[in-house]
Amino acid sequence: MTEGLSRRRVGTPREADEGATGNQGPVVASNGTSDEVKTDRAPLLTLMEETLLLGLKDQEGYLSFWNDSLSYVLRGCILMELAFRRRIRISKDAYTGMTSLGDRHIEVISTKPTGEVLLDEALKVIKASDAPHGVASWMDLLSGETWNIAKAGFQLKQVRERLAKGLVDKGILRTEKRNFLFFDMATHPIQDPRAKDEVVMRVFDTLNLPRSAALPTRAATRSSGSASPNGINSAAYASRFSVVGQGISGQGGKLRLAPITNTRFYKNEETTRFSLLRRVCLVAAACAGSVVENPLIHMDMETRDRAVSRAESLMDVYGNWPFTRDSALYTQDIDSGEAGDLMVQEIVAAVIYVLRKMDRII
Repeated sequence: MTEGLSRRRVGTPREADEGATGNQGPVVASNGTSDEVKTDRAPLLTLMEETLLLGLKDQEGYLSFWNDSLSYVLRGCILMELAFRRRIRISKDAYTGMTSLGDRHIEVISTKPTGEVLLDEALKVIKASDAPHGVASWMDLLSGETWNIAKAGFQLKQVRERLAKGLVDKGILRTEKRNFLFFDMATHPIQDPRAKDEVVMRVFDTLNLPRSAALPTRAATRSSGSASPNGINSAAYASRFSVVGQGISGQGGKLRLAPITNTRFYKNEETTRFSLLRRVCLVAAACAGSVVENPLIHMDMETRDRAVSRAESLMDVYGNWPFTRDSALYTQDIDSGEAGDLMVQEIVAAVIYVLRKMDRII
């Protein structure tokens, strides 16, 4: 009678989510070698949270008041995250190949909860729609950018604040009250700097920048002469990296995955499927959301221009479907060679296509 029963694992909500994301656990490559085992385990931080952390002021705990594109970008991150978790895909019909990438319709393939409130809410909204919508259309609807009153209910409200509160629950941010002239506002300064440091390191890897230059990123936003949590004088340490062409070898450097050692938030990244593609998505979202330059603020103008140029080139390569394989920035490591990968990559390409189009308009 006990056959088929298994003991329930008790752990954190995120650990429970790792079992819910997918999918099927370890996936062995077609050649059967043990060193190429990949899993669908979701990372501790979602694409939305990573992008928010890049835009967040470390000590002040709020985003730039002048950034009006980040909210739209976060809706695109939601769609990419749902695709990575095998919840949505591009619907196929006789006209799909003739339809613009950003206008291809999305369909829900699984309503299994992800463990993330925002993702589950977005999934429910997409599933409840009585008519199919394309990728760009869903980004508009989830952002509330529509003149159709009947579709106003599709909007996801207070996404930034809800993401910040989720990071508070994870111990990465803390909540404080700040006075802004005539009103008080809740802010969320950095509580655990390791999360943002690891996100920045992954961005630097993708932009072909040295990791050593990523270390003073948090310190660069602090007041002059203040000490970082590691006991390093922030201003003096940051100035070591303010040199022309700091470590960047051009925007044509090979895209590769270099796992972070002693990481807390990205353990076993090299054995996680789409880990390199996730990095590309993060850089694309950061570039479109005008937050990619935040961790580069201590560098010289030439280095920042090259880094942004590489980010835009990555969007050009991975914002097409199929990906632009003849580009020097394309790598076969993006593909894991498993069934079902193409439906994930097509959603990613469609979202990046919309983000790149938006970035060019701006």
